[in-house]
Amino acid sequence: MAEAIKNRYEFVILFDVENGNPNGDPDAGNMPRIDSETGYGIVTDVCLKRKIRNYVLTAREGEPGYDIYIHESVPLNVSDKRAYEYLGVQEADAKKLKKNDPDIDRKIRDFMCQNFYDIRAFGAVMTTFVKAALNCGQVRGPVQLGFARSIDPIMPQEVTITRVAITTEADAEKKGTEMGRKYVVPYALYRAEGYISANLARKSTGFSEDDLSLLWEAIINMFEHDHSAARGKMAVRELVVFRHDSELGNAPSHKLFDTISVKRRDGVDYPRSYGDYEVTVDTAAVPEGVTCTRMV
Repeated sequence: MAEAIKNRYEFVILFDVENGNPNGDPDAGNMPRIDSETGYGIVTDVCLKRKIRNYVLTAREGEPGYDIYIHESVPLNVSDKRAYEYLGVQEADAKKLKKNDPDIDRKIRDFMCQNFYDIRAFGAVMTTFVKAALNCGQVRGPVQLGFARSIDPIMPQEVTITRVAITTEADAEKKGTEMGRKYVVPYALYRAEGYISANLARKSTGFSEDDLSLLWEAIINMFEHDHSAARGKMAVRELVVFRHDSELGNAPSHKLFDTISVKRRDGVDYPRSYGDYEVTVDTAAVPEGVTCTRMV
């Protein structure tokens, strides 16, 4: 198993959407998520993690150690059972095994971390065998993401669409088209902030330098293999990374985030492209012991 990272990181992602729905809300008819008090758009951390997972599946498919635990087409119990197979025991023997081997929980955790990239990165709750004496436990991951929030309030548009493919023969005798609706955001720029704990990587999952490089790669490309008519045109515009010289860090994360400023250019009332914004990083304000890198 590769050695865990030794440095703390924070990072900021700027991504935009043009004529698409970046993250639909099922409680609101799948309209783009929005802060009802301020009108700012929201994209959940779960949505962003899904795209990172999908990229890893695409880029490292079949490679040992890069399976994905939270997978659309694979039940969690199927992945959990691999730990039983690794130990060579049946679920019914779990209670006896745990009694005879007090270190079994660590072995199970290590197996899951070594084989599933998203567990090494984000952690997981793997207590799906509720009736068994042995389960895969819980792992707190070193990589954490917050909700993304739009730089300006958004104004979703409801667009009426038609189709000529009628659902039933009975309906086809009465009409030649059917109506539908979809929500789009004409344009919005979103900002998400993330954290990487070297301390948790060392103590918990073993998240390594190779894993870190893959994470940056996945973030930069997370929309490139995820295009659809519903999401419109989406792209990562900035990835700013703060690297601390130590495991526990050399500066508070909020001070680092405050060095990044995003504002509309003079004279722009309704932004419709990334060029309508000005992004600046005050490198002079970055504290000693922290290195700032603009990776995009």
